Amino acid sequence: MTKQNEQKGGKLIVFSAPSGSGKTTIVRHLLGVKELNLEFSVSATSRAPRGEEKHGIDYYFLSLEDFKRKMKADEFLEWEEVYRDNFYGTLYSEVERIWAMGKNVIFDIDVVGGLRIKKKYRERTLAVFVKPPSVEELKIRLKKRSTESEEKINIRIAKASVEMATAPRFDFIIENDNLEHALEEAEKLVAEHIAKPIFSDVREEE
Repeated sequence: MTKQNEQKGGKLIVFSAPSGSGKTTIVRHLLGVKELNLEFSVSATSRAPRGEEKHGIDYYFLSLEDFKRKMKADEFLEWEEVYRDNFYGTLYSEVERIWAMGKNVIFDIDVVGGLRIKKKYRERTLAVFVKPPSVEELKIRLKKRSTESEEKINIRIAKASVEMATAPRFDFIIENDNLEHALEEAEKLVAEHIAKPIFSDVREEE
């Protein structure tokens, strides 16, 4: 991403949380608030499409070789190897695509990726952690989905405990024990962030 494009760009809004915390529901709500002028950032992945997933809508599906080539060329704002040879990341070109539309970028992303985006664009980025009332409540929510085995749920719960420890590193924490209140709080935080002027466009390199 060129410095010229960075200076013309809008804001970045990151929502991160353990699986089952409700961040996707919050992000979908915010996308429907026209005044916020948001567009969803589509992630890239090296894994194959599942079910009815479509390229450019659910993910940008790249071959492992192509993903690694783009990594070496510094084409990713952030990336992570979730499992062996299974990569996920955000392309700079995706952010540029949304900024070219005159919109602000919203991310539904894991805590590692969210914090990396915040580190690179401190002023432009609002980083929000969505916290469940408790790990026990999180487990109940995951079980209600009926989409995963007990073993996979336990893996997610173990990961959630680690992720929740990162919450203080985010700009704000929304405790999602009441969805209506959580949506109102999220909308207020994002509106306030978008209204703030940008005093610095300096990107911190890793």
